[in-house]
Amino acid sequence: MTFSATGSFLCNVCGAECARPSGGFGREVESCPTCRSSTRVRGLVALLSRELFGVDLALPDFPTLKGLRAFGMSDSPELAGRLAEKFDYTNTFYHQAPRLDITRPSENDLGRYDFIVSSEVMEHVPVPVERAFENLYRMLKPAGLLLLTAPYTIEGKTVEHFPNLHQYALAAPGGRTVLVNRREDGALEVFENLVFHGGDGSTLEMRVFSEAGLKEALRGAGFDSVEVASAGVPEFGVEHAETWSLPIAARKGRLLPPIGEMAFGARAEHRRVVALEKELDKLRSEYRKFQEFHERSAEEAKRDLADRTEWARKWERDFEERSKWAFQLEHERDDAQAALRQSQAAEAQARQRIAALEKELAETRAQLAQLRLRAWTRIGRKLGAID
Repeated sequence: MTFSATGSFLCNVCGAECARPSGGFGREVESCPTCRSSTRVRGLVALLSRELFGVDLALPDFPTLKGLRAFGMSDSPELAGRLAEKFDYTNTFYHQAPRLDITRPSENDLGRYDFIVSSEVMEHVPVPVERAFENLYRMLKPAGLLLLTAPYTIEGKTVEHFPNLHQYALAAPGGRTVLVNRREDGALEVFENLVFHGGDGSTLEMRVFSEAGLKEALRGAGFDSVEVASAGVPEFGVEHAETWSLPIAARKGRLLPPIGEMAFGARAEHRRVVALEKELDKLRSEYRKFQEFHERSAEEAKRDLADRTEWARKWERDFEERSKWAFQLEHERDDAQAALRQSQAAEAQARQRIAALEKELAETRAQLAQLRLRAWTRIGRKLGAID
């Protein structure tokens, strides 16, 4: 899959495809909607991939190497969970179990870990911070790796906000949080204008590192080499908008992934690929069968449709003929009814004529009778038969 500089990127924490933010990437801006990872977190994962494998891999594509033991310092649940899937990994916390006080680690943790992930922690560790770096070095195996992020400036030296911190506590007289410190010599100090990460009263900022000061502290702790990961990985959404506070790799010897476990993992991966290929072949075969069945069904449907269409056309023609015959019958019926009406009218006229003739005949007969009567009367009188 290809990801463009203007389109999308692959989150190397969870493997989700994400839209590139229109306003660009920010160090702490969440730009993956699935796991909410920022450029800083993705930069740490990219650095871990390069240090372990020499190539850029997304965390879901890491081989499973439970032979590598590691711990994180207050990593996000999403990152910690995915690291635990791939390695013998434990996420630790300063305020809850599993708890880790980096200023006083357990003897059982010394020389135990292959790599450590410290993300935005060291700026909050009480003085002297050098002791915390030394403890991180001691907790790593002879060939170990520390992956680190912390806010730092490019120029100058590391600035300690409370260089003489000894016995201290936070207080809020008048509702404003201050730090009250009793120095080793007994003097009291009160510090105002405190800086908290995560909001007032959350995690107090003890210092602001400089890049040079941070490198110096790591080398002073014993790390062989310290490298700032300034190169971006655009396909994973690792594009640094700043030149400061970039991920850092501090190496104790040269950490190499266990060859035997990687070979075993590769063999298992090969078997998985073979199984997937068989499954793919099976799916292809089933798809071909389905396609053939679908084509046969389509042909049968076409033939059935043609038969039904011909039947419908035949029925339509028959209906048309029947309609014409019905129209003709209706026309003949209308003509017959008209002829019947004419015949009935002629019959009525004939009856009227007959009635008139019968009346005229009756009148004529009556007149004839009168005439006859008159004629016989005259004859009788003439013969003297009547008076």
